[in-house]
Amino acid sequence: MGAEGGAEGEGGGGGVLFFRAGGVWVGGIMTIGVIGLGIIGATWARHYAAAGVLAGAWNRTPQPDFPQWAPTARAVAETADVVQIVVADPPAVRGVLVELLPALGPGKTVVQSSTIDPASSDEFRGAVVATGARYLEAPFTGSKPAAEQRMSVFYLGGEADLIAELEPLLALVSQARLHIGDHRQACTLKLAMNLNIAAQMEVLCESLTLARRAGITDDVFFGALGKNVANSGLVALKEPKLRAADYAPQFSVKHMAKDMRLATEAAGGAGVLPALDTARARLEQAAAAGWADEDFCALLKLL
Repeated sequence: MGAEGGAEGEGGGGGVLFFRAGGVWVGGIMTIGVIGLGIIGATWARHYAAAGVLAGAWNRTPQPDFPQWAPTARAVAETADVVQIVVADPPAVRGVLVELLPALGPGKTVVQSSTIDPASSDEFRGAVVATGARYLEAPFTGSKPAAEQRMSVFYLGGEADLIAELEPLLALVSQARLHIGDHRQACTLKLAMNLNIAAQMEVLCESLTLARRAGITDDVFFGALGKNVANSGLVALKEPKLRAADYAPQFSVKHMAKDMRLATEAAGGAGVLPALDTARARLEQAAAAGWADEDFCALLKLL
């Protein structure tokens, strides 16, 4: 199924062991190629490589020392059973598909894990299925720390039998795989989740700033918040960064701003969801201030 070499044992995620002999995965695991080696894509690709299922990896900016590096995106699709796309936005996905489509057909599957809008998902799914290949919309939640710990959560949109078939493969890089519904619903839920996160971050930054200006220490603020109903996983993840003014990206301003623009389109335009409009505007201000590549907790610096 695209893997080559002699017999060997490979350790998969969650303690699962698969065996490869003469290029056939006895455990039923297909090979996968990753397109897009940013923060998340590179981490997942290394997990797949450690499990022995990575057939190829490609990035627009060459990384020839990366495991299973391929010279083109098409070369990845020619080698792998499954191609997982993890790039920035709908135009980037569209550009990748131009390269991939000639290599797709029956027996190939595209797992689309970039954050995109429902209309783009319609377009991409139609193009892939027209070749005879299969398509699964698979956006995810979880930033760099979650990816490193195999704690990503996939929102899967597609046929139940395809999801069941890909479950062992996606389990190598994630803690949960949720079947949301169809491809459009998976895209929409991902945007809805990111709206929650972006709005929470703005409010967290504002409330922290209000407390600091009153002379309340960070110890007191976060101690109180930890016992408040408003405490959240986002607070736990970003508290150390906010305390230390650490803006190294786990999830960048530019990517969250892009997601809020896509959410605005999915909602029917500006003025429909007021908190979304505010979150998008604040992120765009942070990007305009020169912090596009910093973590989106850099919203604090606007205050």
